[in-house]
Amino acid sequence: MPDTQDPEAPDAAQRGTIDRLRSKLRTLYHGQSAKALRFQTIILVLDLAIIAFFIATPLLRNSETFLWIDYSIAALLALDLLARGLAASHPARWLRQLPVIIDIFILVTLLAPTWLFNLGFLRILRLWTLTRTSLVWRPLEKRGLGEYRETIQAVINLLVFIFVVTGFVYTAFAHRESGIAGYVDALYFTVTTMTTTGFGDIILPGTFGKLTAIVVMIIGISLFVRLAQLIFRPAKVTFPCPQCGLKRHDPDAVHCKACGHLLNIPDEGEG
Repeated sequence: MPDTQDPEAPDAAQRGTIDRLRSKLRTLYHGQSAKALRFQTIILVLDLAIIAFFIATPLLRNSETFLWIDYSIAALLALDLLARGLAASHPARWLRQLPVIIDIFILVTLLAPTWLFNLGFLRILRLWTLTRTSLVWRPLEKRGLGEYRETIQAVINLLVFIFVVTGFVYTAFAHRESGIAGYVDALYFTVTTMTTTGFGDIILPGTFGKLTAIVVMIIGISLFVRLAQLIFRPAKVTFPCPQCGLKRHDPDAVHCKACGHLLNIPDEGEG
């Protein structure tokens, strides 16, 4: 009896399985159901724990369990990247995004911690890439705190910059004639330089050290000014103007400042 089995059937079944997996992952990563929100909360907590490990890495690298934790985090990050890639509507386009490229670089440093140890301070950029996803902002928006998104982002940008610079200073200048004998010294130098306090007890040697301090001061002051503007500026609400699209308005605004269109901003107590 001739074999009438369709040779393309196994491939079709495999594609169907992959499509179902992608659909499930998309629901978990981007859905609004109770199950999806629990999953997103777990991912967020794990990410925050990983970031805490990255911050503490200079203090833990000599411990016996450091490599075990490092490779375990690499496995978790690899699984997360694979899952997010499958959940993306356009994986190739997703793969070219800067936060994804940074996460892949972080994964490489985790897989080769000995060879790339001097670049390990860049792992804290994971905190910045995390804020490029909805995992951080969705819980805030559900609690009516979405208006603080810019302020929180400014705080995170400042923290990321502080720890990146601290890691760089510790890696490049520790144990030289700079007074930096440990990670806390590097953190102390970074904060005093950013705030232009300049006690002078720690000075980076050479021209490269001076240029590093100049860059830290310029960028640090800019980040501080940006954060201060967001904290002390008059309170605004997010309500896109139907005519011109301006999003930020005074809470009691009746007309749009940009185009004069009549607004209907709901009170905080309104559902």
